[in-house]
Amino acid sequence: MPINDRTRQLVRERAKYLCEYCHSPERSSSDIFTIDHLIPRSLGGSDALSNLALACRRCNERRYNFTTGIDPETQQEDVPLFNPRLLEWGDLFVWSADGLKVLGTTPVGRATCYRLDFNDEFHNQGFIQESRQLWIQGGWHPPPDDPQQEAV
Repeated sequence: MPINDRTRQLVRERAKYLCEYCHSPERSSSDIFTIDHLIPRSLGGSDALSNLALACRRCNERRYNFTTGIDPETQQEDVPLFNPRLLEWGDLFVWSADGLKVLGTTPVGRATCYRLDFNDEFHNQGFIQESRQLWIQGGWHPPPDDPQQEAV
């Protein structure tokens, strides 16, 4: 059953029109963002509002039906991916000083960055960092409430 328009709008508003994973602004996309199931339907997840997140197409496609990942720093496997209903984005991620990269600060943050390839470091496309540079120039990025790492 598809997500109804009312629920879709509630999810978008709750997310402040940002991808709940990489914090890309929805207005940067030519399409409205997708609704992601935190626990995928294929794994028994429901359409309840508490199981839904706003996701850009990049994050939605890369997350697929995964709920865990590998922490690249410790090589620990089966680390849960970020769940925006249970965790605060700023407790797991910061922006690099230049605002072009999302950096994971915890095992969950790092596993999520790695699995969803937030910075296009593994798919060798690099487009997301170019997009973020344009968003910075336009004044839409990084989102005002997001923590930014100090220059080292």
